[in-house]
Amino acid sequence: MTLANPTVPPTPSPMGKGTLSRQLVLRVTALVALLTVALGLFTSLASFQILQRELDDRLQTAIDRRFPDGDNRRPGDLTGSGVIRIDTIDGQKLLTSSLAVTDEAAQQLLALPASPDPVNVRLDDLGLYRVLVRDRPSYTLVALPLSEVTKPLTSQLVMTALLTAAMILATYLATRRVVETSLRPLNRLTATATQVSNLPLERGEGQVPIRVAPADANPTSEVGRVGLAFNHMLDNVEGALAARHRSETKVRQFVADASHELRNPLASIRGYAELTRRGSDELPEDSAYALSRIESESDRMSALVEDLLLLARLDSQPTLDLQPVDVTEIVLNTVSDARAADSEHKWSLDLPEDVITAMADPHRLHQVVANLLANARTHTPAGTAVETTLRAADGFAEVSVTDNGPGVPTEIQSSVFERFTRADVSRVRQQGGSSTGLGLAIVAA
Repeated sequence: MTLANPTVPPTPSPMGKGTLSRQLVLRVTALVALLTVALGLFTSLASFQILQRELDDRLQTAIDRRFPDGDNRRPGDLTGSGVIRIDTIDGQKLLTSSLAVTDEAAQQLLALPASPDPVNVRLDDLGLYRVLVRDRPSYTLVALPLSEVTKPLTSQLVMTALLTAAMILATYLATRRVVETSLRPLNRLTATATQVSNLPLERGEGQVPIRVAPADANPTSEVGRVGLAFNHMLDNVEGALAARHRSETKVRQFVADASHELRNPLASIRGYAELTRRGSDELPEDSAYALSRIESESDRMSALVEDLLLLARLDSQPTLDLQPVDVTEIVLNTVSDARAADSEHKWSLDLPEDVITAMADPHRLHQVVANLLANARTHTPAGTAVETTLRAADGFAEVSVTDNGPGVPTEIQSSVFERFTRADVSRVRQQGGSSTGLGLAIVAA
């Protein structure tokens, strides 16, 4: 079994995917972009309507300009480049223009019906024109090029697009800067929470020396209120951990004292039982059996007391006598002891060719492997194959004990290394085993 601290996820970048900074910057930028584009489109539409209205006014002024019959007009009589005019003079429709108008374009213009409002017409080889036609008091047609509207409007659209892009970019950079600056207190609060999450609070007095800085715990701001509440929570956690530590210390002291005090009475009980059993030939059969049971239960209770005393010592002073140890020899000896203690199980070894040496406490290491083998022997039926494997992995000596028995029940898998966690008591008793529920707790300790 490998025990490790939970890994802390890496701190995301300020603009990382899913971060609050990224969401704020993108949403503000999108809102500004939407408003800027909408304003640009509205301005362009308003400019288009103004320019088209001016063009329509020029059409109206031009069409209201009258020439007396017989006036010999020339293209120069018209003001503006690209103006086309058709008037009825002496019963004939006369076209005057500063441009060369093809017969097809002239016929296209003459086919237009009279209308009080100007219309847009695309003339062959001449492009779009704005045309106004009247037939009273006489037929008159005036056409002006729509390029007088589209050219300045195109220039305005290009300028608007450039300004919009510049505005969006400036908004993104400014918003990012403002958001990052505004969220610095929240990032510092996150860093404090990360430091607290890495503290080893499962042992010791559970002191939490880390607190949110006073500048980030100012109740006048939202983040400050969170920091103040976080500090209050840490105070409560520290107090609860200190109370738990005091309670556990008292319990450990009681267990250690009780275990120590029980050793002498148990030794006396075993001694008197053994002394009395020596004269078992003179005792009735039921009394001799009762004495043997007293001696057996005294031995089992003595083992329980020793385990409790060992756990109390490991809790208070978990010191190990580390030294170079031949792990191969320890594993070999413990498996040999298990084979001698129980011949009904199939014990096997998987050892490397080279001797593995590691820094360890030889007595505690022997106890760990022996407890694992005893656990397999106690909680598996006769004939179960138990294999002990030794390997060198990543600079460590790795020992594993595996069996093909029924396995650890699902309901106790999460607490199998806790004290007094036991499997089915009736099954253990039927197999003649003995379990105190402390073997794997000693292994973990």
